[in-house]
Amino acid sequence: MNVPSAVNGSRSLLSGHIFLVEDDDDLRESIVEILSFVGYQVYPYRDPQEFLKHPIDVSPATIVTDVRMPSMSGVELQTKLLEQSRKIPFVFISGESTVSQAIMAMKQGAIEFLVKPFSRESLLSAVAKAIELDIQKIREVVRQAEFIQKLASLSPRERQVFGLLAKGYSNAELVEELGISLSTVKEYKSEMMYKLRLRSLSELMALNNKKMT
Repeated sequence: MNVPSAVNGSRSLLSGHIFLVEDDDDLRESIVEILSFVGYQVYPYRDPQEFLKHPIDVSPATIVTDVRMPSMSGVELQTKLLEQSRKIPFVFISGESTVSQAIMAMKQGAIEFLVKPFSRESLLSAVAKAIELDIQKIREVVRQAEFIQKLASLSPRERQVFGLLAKGYSNAELVEELGISLSTVKEYKSEMMYKLRLRSLSELMALNNKKMT
């Protein structure tokens, strides 16, 4: 990963990667000390433009950034990453942010908006929340990938049954739509549910909705 070496704490207690973008040298060093001490891998940047030159290819991760910086605001940085489809939780810190900036940041998915001076506990709580959210997103991506793989194992007819069930078709409607007997419909349903490791139609509907989003 082509980024500055992580600042390591004395002992790894918490896992996660923190990308810190803060132009105030003293505050940046203080935040690095706090986060690295509890075990996070911290990648500090003074300038948002410099940060944008490097890929975010580690996880779980979050970005902790000031709102007001000379070259680019933290909200503009957030917008830039979203435009590049780089979705990562944001924690904002600021002493002079406007209401409109705060609203925009939250609408774009900011996890927390810390106002200077903030406590060590507030910072750690916000970062922990952001890292946990990224973990949940990773798990969801894995679940969706596994589900798509399972779908590929279905026969054409089983896939057809799945699609109709996902639309809310009943057994009687499946019989009419597919032109097969009720017993055959039940066989296809049973095999399809087994291959997808589903226990109920409600699970099927939930998985299909996630697949479509």
